[in-house]
Amino acid sequence: MFAAPDGLTFEAESRIGRAQVVRRWRLDNGLGVIVVVDKTAPIVSYQTWYRVGSRHEEVGKTGLAHLFEHLMFAQTETLAPGEFDRVVERTGGESNAATWVDWTQYRLSLPAADLPLAVRLESERMSRLLLTAETVEPERDVVTNERRERVEDDVDGWLDEQLMSTAFEVHPYRWPTIGWMADIRAVGLDDIRAFYRSWYAPNNATLVVVGDVDEQQLLGLVRDAYGGLRPAALPAATAAVEPPQAGERVKRARRPIATDRVLCGWKVVGQGHPDWAPLELLTTLLAGSPSSRLHRRLVIERELASTVDVQLTPFRDPSLLRIAVTTARGHRAEESLTEIDLVIADLAERGPDEAEVQKAKNLTETDFWSALVDADGKAEALGHHETALGDFRTLNQLAERLAAVTAADLKRVVRQYLVPRTRTVIVAEPEPETEDGDEDGDEEGEEVGEAEGEGQGS
Repeated sequence: MFAAPDGLTFEAESRIGRAQVVRRWRLDNGLGVIVVVDKTAPIVSYQTWYRVGSRHEEVGKTGLAHLFEHLMFAQTETLAPGEFDRVVERTGGESNAATWVDWTQYRLSLPAADLPLAVRLESERMSRLLLTAETVEPERDVVTNERRERVEDDVDGWLDEQLMSTAFEVHPYRWPTIGWMADIRAVGLDDIRAFYRSWYAPNNATLVVVGDVDEQQLLGLVRDAYGGLRPAALPAATAAVEPPQAGERVKRARRPIATDRVLCGWKVVGQGHPDWAPLELLTTLLAGSPSSRLHRRLVIERELASTVDVQLTPFRDPSLLRIAVTTARGHRAEESLTEIDLVIADLAERGPDEAEVQKAKNLTETDFWSALVDADGKAEALGHHETALGDFRTLNQLAERLAAVTAADLKRVVRQYLVPRTRTVIVAEPEPETEDGDEDGDEEGEEVGEAEGEGQGS
């Protein structure tokens, strides 16, 4: 391996599977740099990961992390409004961004020959973003409209928001990544600028670069562009711990839909925990294929539902295992919930057979490795593990953990985590119709029932 350029320190090395080498370097100002040289095609994925997401916000100022996902494309000291995207598009490349509970990431996919441009653009907006009323207010309007479309006028978005705000009472995961509407509208320019100064700094970021690059040349470019940026005094890490849930929480509301929709979640572990791998396999066993247990029972055999989906949200802190059901016409949510309970009880008592476990492993491992085929997929996986879990090397460890799961592991996690007292259930029901067939014009009515008292809503 070559000698590191001045101002950079080599920190760690691993591989993606058995092939490509992954190295992590660090600038003196704290900026992390993860590099994978991939000569498969003359392209590069250049991603910037910031260790800030909705969990780093505070009550009354939610939605800031997501707002910056938009503001970062607006205007810098040298780039006019909209120029960032236009410059990238002229190369034939693409730019995008995403906000999550634990991170915010910005990604460029462009020809390898344009790597110097990527370095210049991203270093520019890390430190020289213009935040004025003229740049902020148009993006604020975009975000409020996005919230209306994705949450307030979308049943699935509403269900997801209600599940998180009802299941979590203390942890910042309880508010939506997009933020509450009142906060989006009210947050002031001073708070927006303070957020940028606090979190958008080299010591709170990691560059993940995958593609047809010369590693030594890349590091030199990064040092020259970012080395002069000053680190920030980062805010203290969030220490909120969600208390154990003592009883099932149920929330119902009427929505403009044709049949009941159900979203339920159980509190489980974060992605870095050893039990994450068996829980991930459990989601595939329950609803990962037409022959999986819940799909077979609810959709094929009983015809109670038109769709069923199970997901495990990849959070750093304790997360939720979710089951989503759209009921078939003529059937209600309670019928599906009863069958879900029976399927889970059977797994808890008898566990899965070896053929089921092997099929779940095959499907899960195929999905895992398929996501790492292209440069963007590799960069995204490495960036998530580095930012949310603290070390990109946990990516390979997860693959090993998935391969090692046994039928006994699956039975144990079902018994340990999928118990009624830790379940939160959100049910959206069709709005009633008037006698002439028109929908009742009344506003939705929410009904909350919990074994342990009042719940939280939006």
